[in-house]
Amino acid sequence: MNHRHLTIIASAAFAVTGLVAFSAAAHAQVRSDVPLIERDVLFGNPERASAQISPDGKHLSFLAPVDGVLNVWVAPIADPDAATAVTHDAVRGVRRYFWAFDSEHILFLQDVGGDEDWQLFSVELTTGKEKRLTTQDTIPGPDGEPMKDPNTGKNLKPTAQINQVSHHHPDEILVGLNNRNPQFHDLYRINIHTGDMKLVQENPGQLNGGFVAGIVSDDHYNVRFIQTFNQDASASLHKKNKDGEWSEFTHIPSDDSLTTGPAGFNKTGNVFYMLDSRDRNTGALRAINLETGDSHIVAEHAKADVSGVLSHPTEYTIQAVNFNYLKSDWQILDPSIRGDFRKLRAVEDGEMIISSRSLDDSDWIVVYVKDDGPVQYYHYDRDSSKVNFLFTNRPELEGVQLAKMHPVVIQARDNLDLVSYLTLPVWTDSDNDARPDAPQPMVLLVHGGPWARDTWGYNSLHQLLANRGYAVLSVNFRGSTGFGKNFTNAGDMEWAGKMHDDLIDAVDWAIAENIADPDRVAIMGGSYGGYATLVGLTFTPDKFAAGVDIVGPSNIVTLFESIPPYWRSFAEIFRKRVGDHSTEEGRAALMARSPITRVDAITKPLLIGQGANDPRVKQAESDQIVNAMQKKSIPVTYVLFPDEGHGFARPENNISFFAVSEAFLAEHLGGRYQPIDEDFEGSSITVPEGAALVPGLADASRP
Repeated sequence: MNHRHLTIIASAAFAVTGLVAFSAAAHAQVRSDVPLIERDVLFGNPERASAQISPDGKHLSFLAPVDGVLNVWVAPIADPDAATAVTHDAVRGVRRYFWAFDSEHILFLQDVGGDEDWQLFSVELTTGKEKRLTTQDTIPGPDGEPMKDPNTGKNLKPTAQINQVSHHHPDEILVGLNNRNPQFHDLYRINIHTGDMKLVQENPGQLNGGFVAGIVSDDHYNVRFIQTFNQDASASLHKKNKDGEWSEFTHIPSDDSLTTGPAGFNKTGNVFYMLDSRDRNTGALRAINLETGDSHIVAEHAKADVSGVLSHPTEYTIQAVNFNYLKSDWQILDPSIRGDFRKLRAVEDGEMIISSRSLDDSDWIVVYVKDDGPVQYYHYDRDSSKVNFLFTNRPELEGVQLAKMHPVVIQARDNLDLVSYLTLPVWTDSDNDARPDAPQPMVLLVHGGPWARDTWGYNSLHQLLANRGYAVLSVNFRGSTGFGKNFTNAGDMEWAGKMHDDLIDAVDWAIAENIADPDRVAIMGGSYGGYATLVGLTFTPDKFAAGVDIVGPSNIVTLFESIPPYWRSFAEIFRKRVGDHSTEEGRAALMARSPITRVDAITKPLLIGQGANDPRVKQAESDQIVNAMQKKSIPVTYVLFPDEGHGFARPENNISFFAVSEAFLAEHLGGRYQPIDEDFEGSSITVPEGAALVPGLADASRP
């Protein structure tokens, strides 16, 4: 296998314009004897996180702050407290890193201000020498001048995508780079010592009528397949024939295009693994013998797609397969690890993840995830059968009263099952039956994507909101992934339609179950969840008391017209599943589902958060709805971060945004909040509009 798990944020002014004002004092029902959890405990840097073991099993690495910025630290596995920082980022922090198979280099990816133009770096541990491996800063056009983004006017920069890392080639990795054409990534072999690059496969852009979506290689760095998305939104895998031409190896119908795809090879390379929902509903793990054409199902689940695969580090035998319906569930296939799993499951409660293994498989890093506590990291020595505690990611949480997250299945109006997660303030559920003693103000927290899903486990935002006095409900509405293709496909062409109906049905369920006070429900989310927030306040304004939109699109047409160029191959998926912005009829249908066309309907308070460098949902998406509201004298609070992208990565920015959010929600739902005070320190936060509408915001010190 490829060593990877299988895998789109009431003041008088409201009364003057007819917007509904809310008296927090009149509805204050929160417990003062349960302490407020400070925001920096929830959203500040973890003390230590993302632990990995070196391939030779001798060293432990993890992320930890250096002067308040996350960097990679390395220590002997026997003495984690002897760790020293090996990277020295001073601005944004390192979040994506991994070991080279020589066990002498750390490799990491970094962008600038959230622009997602990822560059690849290596650090030599013995010397501390850092080297940028992808050094091209711009993409040249036909005239030799840098190509520019038509939406922002900025120079287009190449972005690196890690294709393959293999113990067979410890000094080299395979990297995709769109340094020739911004739409397509060519495949390069890069030496991690010297930075020398060798072209392995030029991306043809189009192949047999489809747009290239990816290049599939094996652990010997041989290109085995090229994947395309076709004009009918189906997908194909192409293989070179005897004449050196690419011909279709297998076809993936459009209904299966989000639940079927490559998953790696066996040790000899003659067995190809796929996630496969064809001729079935859920995505199973299928093994295909490339010599005989025979195939069989390796693992399957009746209600969930494959969500992860555990394979031996060098033999590549499939040892366990993970499925996640309500919670994570491992199917163990290899008897040799059954005893290991039995022992490790007895160590801690919660979901268990094997996050890293040495090449000889004698050392594992094991992670335990709970809903009401910090993430715990252990080192498992298989030879001695000893499990050694390493650390938790946030020790400050160990003495804090956190809330439980309850999985619930809500039935939509057409009887579709919606896997959801409910968190309640700890003081409201005296008999611990996942129902409060009385209806509570509630925040409907909508996930992004929309081709993603919510899962059980520790969630900082759930904990913040529950601690402030709100029930919190996250819903896997139709279109979410992980529950089979029928559920995902049920969201096709249903933005602001049945996808939103599911959210409304979930709110109605919470009201009927005496969980939510119908007059005090807010909607909040990021990316697609931000769009859903805008839809909630424009399509169903009587349902919600307020909304918090984080990097959400307000106009689906302009969203599609401004997506990054390297998403070109995915455009056919957008056409099938959302709508066609290239035709007059299609544009009209998309505009009818765009909140920008229904600004007049906004009668409830709205908070918008945006990153200026967002490559997916451009700043223009927030600017245009704020401008439209201003023209109609509809109040709005707009928070903009000049050094962020699609979401807020810097903890100072996260803390400052949620400081504004909880003050905003307290004003309109009646919960409690921690005053802003000094929580803008170090943040780049700006408030172009509506500071006076949030308690304490106008007086807060900002850059």
